[in-house]
Amino acid sequence: MIFATNVSKRFGKLNALNNVSVNCVKSECIALIGPNGSGKTTLIKCILGMVVPDSGFITFNEKNISHDWTYRKHIGYMPQIGRYPDNMTIGQVLKMMIDIRKDNQQTQLDEELIQSFGLDGLMQKRMCTLSGGTRQKVSASLAFLFNPDVLILDEPTAGLDPVASEILKEKILKEKQKGKLILITSHILSELDDLVTQIIYMQDGHLLFHKKLEDLKQSTGEEKLSKAIANVMLKK
Repeated sequence: MIFATNVSKRFGKLNALNNVSVNCVKSECIALIGPNGSGKTTLIKCILGMVVPDSGFITFNEKNISHDWTYRKHIGYMPQIGRYPDNMTIGQVLKMMIDIRKDNQQTQLDEELIQSFGLDGLMQKRMCTLSGGTRQKVSASLAFLFNPDVLILDEPTAGLDPVASEILKEKILKEKQKGKLILITSHILSELDDLVTQIIYMQDGHLLFHKKLEDLKQSTGEEKLSKAIANVMLKK
């Protein structure tokens, strides 16, 4: 579904991505992990078309994304920090996004998270008055709203209370079961144990490995993702 082939990107002297190739297919929930500065965000921005690679290419459903930007209507993106006009209400932000993405109206809106998070009772609240956790709920709801084929979630549970975090994780699992591709970045590896099926691990702009979670556990003899990753890195 999303294939990155020999993707490289430099920002001045910083080699953010170095010849990275990954294949991401339907019905998988993939953790994109690595230390700060490893290239995770740059790879995500390349997939979203926000950053153009210096070399290599990315395809979405076998089409080069540099030749057709319409693929982005099939992606729901939840940024690590959502930024919205302070003077707008939650309801106005949702309406604005629906108006912007009118071409997606052939699909039924998925308002499950709006209701599960209780945002339907907060529609008149202005964005400037919201806590960080409530802003995260708005971002999550927007990512899932248009029923996309692909979900890219950057630190999705950051700032969420335990109940909201569980609601979001249950929603992620439900969408994966529908055959969607889900990419998640997170520094809290314990949050990923019950969610992900594959691991992409990056460091210093390089892809160190892309493995099925079960294969990683089997090769390391560890049941917890955090311990499996530590096991691999200590041997390098």
